[in-house]
Amino acid sequence: MSDINALIDEQVKNNDVFLYMKGTPDFPMCGFSGRVVQILGYLGVDYQSANVLENQDLREGIKAYANWPTIPQLYIKGEFVGGADMGTVLHSLALQTRPPE
Repeated sequence: MSDINALIDEQVKNNDVFLYMKGTPDFPMCGFSGRVVQILGYLGVDYQSANVLENQDLREGIKAYANWPTIPQLYIKGEFVGGADMGTVLHSLALQTRPPE
């Protein structure tokens, strides 16, 4: 296993929720990453993230790791969930199942 695969493996398996994104949660660098950050924030999810713009090996490595060509990539309990599209779906499901206030 390459060094980048080992790093990715460690990140996704040692964090309940991990987001590979462009930018940071405080300063997303693309609209799709920003959307996932907003959804996770709205849901109150505690998560860790990595900025793929800081490391070209990570940016390419995560695409190969998941066999998914785009970023952001969201992992829950070590499993690849998807990108901004799946984040939106999860948000919709959460809204449907949330008890009324």
